[in-house]
Amino acid sequence: MRTKALLADTTSVTLRPRYEGSNICTWIGFKHVNYLVEEAVLIHFARSGASARLLYEEHGLGLDIVRLDTRVLHAFHLDDEAEAEVVPDTSDADSTLGFKVTLRVTRGGSSLKAVTATVRVALRTDTYLDAPGQPPGELARFATERLGTDAPAADVAVPELPADADERAVLTALTEGRNAHAWKWTIPYPYCHFTERLQMSGFLRLMEEAKDRFVAARGISIKTLLDDRKWIPVVPRSTLRITGEALMEEDLYTVYTVEEIFKDLTYTARMDCYVLRDGALALTATGRIVHGYALIENRRDWRLVPFDQRVLDAIGGKASAR
Repeated sequence: MRTKALLADTTSVTLRPRYEGSNICTWIGFKHVNYLVEEAVLIHFARSGASARLLYEEHGLGLDIVRLDTRVLHAFHLDDEAEAEVVPDTSDADSTLGFKVTLRVTRGGSSLKAVTATVRVALRTDTYLDAPGQPPGELARFATERLGTDAPAADVAVPELPADADERAVLTALTEGRNAHAWKWTIPYPYCHFTERLQMSGFLRLMEEAKDRFVAARGISIKTLLDDRKWIPVVPRSTLRITGEALMEEDLYTVYTVEEIFKDLTYTARMDCYVLRDGALALTATGRIVHGYALIENRRDWRLVPFDQRVLDAIGGKASAR
């Protein structure tokens, strides 16, 4: 294991977005852009002799991405090749490993910076199976017994619940007085890893679903705006942070709250995820996503468009949107 390389060297690798991420025309959605970032970081670990498999099987350490902040500057298309660069980042003095990731794409013979991201990784000690041996000496300081113990204080107020609160009461407490949509969901195993816990890619899938559920509830579902005017949602930025652990088959309460509408061009929404334990809500993840809309001009091109009154009313929670 070349720990010095893991903590200091730069990794460059060529990646391609997956076919699954091409949902509308040939553009790649934000979730799969983040998957490219994740893959680049995993390759950096593997090339340093500390692959996710080795860390778990030999040392009982689960590699968990716990913070992700991604800006999309240029859209990816199906069959694009991304030139990814991973640079270790020691600017945060906590017990996670930090990286800066840049994805470049070729357009018209020029290499363009398409994505920039910052990533924090935790090495979670496995407690599901028999206790493992000691982690490698140089990585011992990054090992943690539980995700979220080193997370910065979340700017999220966790509501108190009445005694014996049922599902309706919990959802009401989470959305009351807010421009928000919430639902309860039982965590299935395909969203989990290391046998028991929801992983970062699972939370990204939830963030995508939260947008889908929100606009559908407001009368402007994805298909509605596609059919009416050929508008598609676009995402210039997303952030996500794991603040606690959510376990397989637990009930997860997800809340999507609109925080700001900027110049009729984008809006920022926050996603908060909670589990209910011993009658109290525990925050397990929080993040923000910036959305705009683009008009499909042809099978290859789109352009950003301002919100019209119907969309503004829907996002803002006005009755006229229905």
